[in-house]
Amino acid sequence: MFVRSLRLQNFRSWSSADFEFGPGVSVLVGRNGFGKTNVIEALYYVATLRSHRVSTDAPLIRTTAESATIAATVENSGRELTVELQLTAGRANKALINGAPRRRPRDVLGVLRSVLFSPEDLQLVRGDPAERRRYLDELAAMRSPAAAAAKTDYDRVLRQRTALLKSAASAMRRGGADAESVISTLDVWDEQLAQFGGQVMAARLDVLRDVEPHVVQAYSTIAPDSRPVRLGYRSSGEDAPAPTADQPADAQELGQWLLSELGRVRSKEIDRGVCLIGPHRDDVDLWLGAEPAKGFASHGESWSLALALRLGSVELIRADGAEPVLMLDDVFAELDAARRAALVAHVRDAEQVLITAAVADDIPAELAGNRIAVVMKEIDGQRISQVDSAVTA
Repeated sequence: MFVRSLRLQNFRSWSSADFEFGPGVSVLVGRNGFGKTNVIEALYYVATLRSHRVSTDAPLIRTTAESATIAATVENSGRELTVELQLTAGRANKALINGAPRRRPRDVLGVLRSVLFSPEDLQLVRGDPAERRRYLDELAAMRSPAAAAAKTDYDRVLRQRTALLKSAASAMRRGGADAESVISTLDVWDEQLAQFGGQVMAARLDVLRDVEPHVVQAYSTIAPDSRPVRLGYRSSGEDAPAPTADQPADAQELGQWLLSELGRVRSKEIDRGVCLIGPHRDDVDLWLGAEPAKGFASHGESWSLALALRLGSVELIRADGAEPVLMLDDVFAELDAARRAALVAHVRDAEQVLITAAVADDIPAELAGNRIAVVMKEIDGQRISQVDSAVTA
């Protein structure tokens, strides 16, 4: 699998741009703030329908424009598909495949499978649980569109249920019909939240089971003298069903358990006005030996583990029969010589590697490839990213 071409219109710092790629290594070189990462971000958006830097789409649209367009042509085993995404401020995004409109943007998931390495990866180890949940959810979405749909539905129900909980306490104090209405409505939302939540948890547990051996292997290669790594899923509820090692997680069983847990904490949720149980509050435990990595891992161990998580993603996608596009966003400047060498050893034989770097010398010689120089120019008072064709080779 590789990206053959990319077209950007009013995306971030790019007013208009067309890129031609191919198998092998392509390197975007330019000073910090010139728009290199924006190119990687656009392709990552095609693969995951989200940015790796911001939580909403609004910053992706140029400040002088009302909409942005990303169009990427992806070749996979001789078959070409062109995904076009139209992002519009204040309106629903639109998606097309080979020019045909799709009913939902998530229908494009799976056309491009990619793994992104970036300096932000350190947050997988040291950051909030949301970073680690997102890691599992993105892998699940790339493996199965149904997992992406379940997560979207879960988030929708969670927002509506949370809105109800914020007003539930006052309604319960009034009693009578108001209290009865809250209880009956909560019953409906609980059932839906449990149904979709069970599906989300099952997808995450399956991903975690399948990716863990790859992460363990990668970590032992990168940091052979460190403690062994172990991954685990920590639920926000009590006594969650544990899946067997050789069977897929049971979404229905997890849903029934979640429904029971919601009933157990209902009075607390009404008092606090928040959802206390569910996949949105779960976490992934990362262990080095007998100690949690967060808070106990050294800086070097944290980077090694973050790198192992990404390399594990690569091997998981390969095991599923696809060769992901690898995107390395200015990571070589963050790694020491040993970790650079380990990363190069894992990615140099990939079908396509896209790299950004502020300094060309940061790129290891083994990953020398087509160089694309990115510059920033001021046009009509606006800073706009451009490709400097004079030095592109």
